[in-house]
Amino acid sequence: MKVRIHKLFDYLLDTVAEEPDAIVGFSLSTSPTLGDFLPDLDPDLSLDWNQRSFRGLPELRAHILRQAGLDTVCADDDVLVTAGAAEANYLVLRQLLSPGDRLVTEVPGWPQAEVLGRAAEAEVVTVARDEADGWRLPLDRLEAAAVPGTKVIFLSNPNNPTGRVMDETELCAVVDIARRAGAWLVIDEVYAGLEWDGPRAPSVAGLYDKGITTGSVSKALGLQGLRTGWLICRDPELVMDAVILRENASEIMNILGEVVAEVALRPGRYRAALEAARDEGRAGLDRMDTFVTETPGLSWVRPQAGLIGLARLPDGIDGEDFARRLLAPPWKTFLLPGAAYGQPGHIRLGVGGGEGTNLETGLARLAECLATWPEHERAGTG
Repeated sequence: MKVRIHKLFDYLLDTVAEEPDAIVGFSLSTSPTLGDFLPDLDPDLSLDWNQRSFRGLPELRAHILRQAGLDTVCADDDVLVTAGAAEANYLVLRQLLSPGDRLVTEVPGWPQAEVLGRAAEAEVVTVARDEADGWRLPLDRLEAAAVPGTKVIFLSNPNNPTGRVMDETELCAVVDIARRAGAWLVIDEVYAGLEWDGPRAPSVAGLYDKGITTGSVSKALGLQGLRTGWLICRDPELVMDAVILRENASEIMNILGEVVAEVALRPGRYRAALEAARDEGRAGLDRMDTFVTETPGLSWVRPQAGLIGLARLPDGIDGEDFARRLLAPPWKTFLLPGAAYGQPGHIRLGVGGGEGTNLETGLARLAECLATWPEHERAGTG
């Protein structure tokens, strides 16, 4: 199983040594500090594993089900705590896909499924979302791609990176497509909780017996450094297979990640943190929306959820060329090119990260860099 690097990670590796003055594209809420949790931590806590369950702390798993709206549908043992949503996705895809299996996923979307599918020598079929249609998932194309015998359908909801949300009606239609195909349906929910235009969609683990929900505390709560996520599935064999696979990879969860995540997901604390993140996120997106509207040549579909979206550059400007020039002096501002998601004429804009990102400085430099872009360097000119 040879894993080939994806453009997103390739760009991050290539630019990690840079020291930008500003970031325009941060994808998670302002991160708390360890000190915010110290009053709730036991200084005598053993730094061995949790010594109670290979699936994660029982109280943490109960919180995970509650925040996903699955506490009356799923049991605690339907949850496996993982090293972030990325490990949850890996455990699922690694055990389900074999050479020749059909994997259907979306573009733009979180690229992990495509990378792992190709490494497993699966047949990877992508369904394109259209910007002109507000990045909506085209159900007719999904149905055409998910032929009978399809092994896995992998989607994100809210969509990463466009912020488009499938509502309950759309999600139930996707479940029907998966059921007719006999496919497992994996939906990555890392941005759930930060919906701006409507309620959180139901989690697929509660809608379909072959539905798998993955998520983490990284985005809405800003706790990416904990590396604490989960998978939820009502199929006990799949969950146990994931436990066994993890035993041969990361082995067991880190106790600090479990304990701090459990504190963060306690109902009262979770509600307060989510409300603060939503207030900050909505204000940031209002600011970004104004910036895009007022900047000649830029356009975007405002995200329905999450803290990032894709912005279209003027015709002829390549997103990676623009991102690299913006990162270099005198601009020294970081953002991700749309090529990381298969959209080369775009850049990823985001409003997360709080004051440390120097967003206003970054926006001013982005606008100036765009305004001074040499005409002869546009594709197809000169």
